[in-house]
Amino acid sequence: MKIFQISTLQALALGYSRAVVTVRELLEHGDIGLGTFEDVNGEMIVVDGECFRATEDGTVYLADPDMGVPFASVAKAGADVDFTVDTIGDIEKLKEVLTLKIEEDFGLNSMHIAKIDGTFKQVRARSESAYRSHHVDLKDILAQTQKDFAFNNIEGTLVCIYYPDYMDGINAPGWHIHFVSKDHSKGGHVFDLSMIRGRIRLTKINHIEIQLPSEPAFDTYSLKDASGSDIKKVEQGKGTD
Repeated sequence: MKIFQISTLQALALGYSRAVVTVRELLEHGDIGLGTFEDVNGEMIVVDGECFRATEDGTVYLADPDMGVPFASVAKAGADVDFTVDTIGDIEKLKEVLTLKIEEDFGLNSMHIAKIDGTFKQVRARSESAYRSHHVDLKDILAQTQKDFAFNNIEGTLVCIYYPDYMDGINAPGWHIHFVSKDHSKGGHVFDLSMIRGRIRLTKINHIEIQLPSEPAFDTYSLKDASGSDIKKVEQGKGTD
């Protein structure tokens, strides 16, 4: 099983948010995943072969196939492990459940994608509006454009991607989670939740393909200078909190 990634998180963190591929091209490589759009114009949720864009107020739209993608990870959906869970009180408990499950299969050094269809008491998420920039750090962009919101008593799907610690910088280590409601009207990057019940389908991935930007501007970024603490802050940030 292969995961296909556009660019690196280091590049995005340093402000490289130009289009590398289109949504149409991205979907040729996978039917489940997550990422963002050109100029960091919202959060991306790819599920069941469709690409959705969550705007800064949590409203979701089907993404235009010609929209640019600066950073994303997608794969073909599978179900190496398929199980159900009941009440999970917060996102850290969910991450613990997922991590324990992959550890049972000696998978902590592999990548994983989980699709969770569930019923939620609450999903707390965030997204952002577009900000055209060049060499402006992502954390500074999000400080101006990012907003958070909560969805209560809702059904929907979580797309969860796990990268091992040694791949820090290529992507965010640990679990990265996005949400889209069952009716595809609400969603975003999840930073907390309360789940009533859910079905988890988990796929182990042992092959990665990375497509880097081809334009000369990409080579003006010193990726090793991307701050690990800034990346962590961006990944775990809670909108306007």
